[in-house]
Amino acid sequence: MLHKTRGIIFRATDYGESSVIVQIFTEKFGLQSYIINSAKKPKAKIGRNMLQPLHLLDLVVYHKNTGSVQRISELKNAPVLLSIPYDVIKSCIAIFLNEVLYKAIKQQSPDENLFDFIFSAIEWLDHQTESVANFHLIFLTRLTRYLGFYPDRYMAGEADYFDIKNGQFTRYKPESISYLSPPHTDNFRLVLQTSFEDMHLLKLSNDERRYLVQKLLEYYAMHIEGFGNIKSADVLEEVLA
Repeated sequence: MLHKTRGIIFRATDYGESSVIVQIFTEKFGLQSYIINSAKKPKAKIGRNMLQPLHLLDLVVYHKNTGSVQRISELKNAPVLLSIPYDVIKSCIAIFLNEVLYKAIKQQSPDENLFDFIFSAIEWLDHQTESVANFHLIFLTRLTRYLGFYPDRYMAGEADYFDIKNGQFTRYKPESISYLSPPHTDNFRLVLQTSFEDMHLLKLSNDERRYLVQKLLEYYAMHIEGFGNIKSADVLEEVLA
């Protein structure tokens, strides 16, 4: 059967002389792998240039409940990204977030709330004209809500520390070596309270932003098996410095 669904490209890998296998997070089926034959040929119906990471899609797909590689009948970039591919800072943020998403999302089942969050966030980033230096911080904190380990903010207003291992604010220094202490705790609390729309008002130094990103990635690694290192984080830090 043919199905219509929206999608977000996570990764495209060359396969054979002319084909591509692309992993797409779909609204209707979760994360799926699709083979696209002849994608690397000059007159391909679905060309390799349409399959860039975090590009947004309208799809018509064949789907079998076997977990195998699926096939695509129709694909178009919709909406077409107007600034992310051409803006150095936005494109580096997209590459970084794409690596995080690729390692964090594995389910081959639909999660419409998670899908809507990612899809809308990418659209918002593409249209943003003010500073986006804090976008990835806001995105990472909000993404944890959908992945099941959003920080417990019960003690946030009175806490001096954030316990990374247990995901909670606390008045007392945690026994674990993984925690935030003042002034980083206050900055993290502000990040949690800030929306995408107000993120340009969040005043963080480059060093503080870098530190919080490192700690957030540490937080992800503690809650997602096999998460590992995010290689693109270093490139993003250089671009934002």
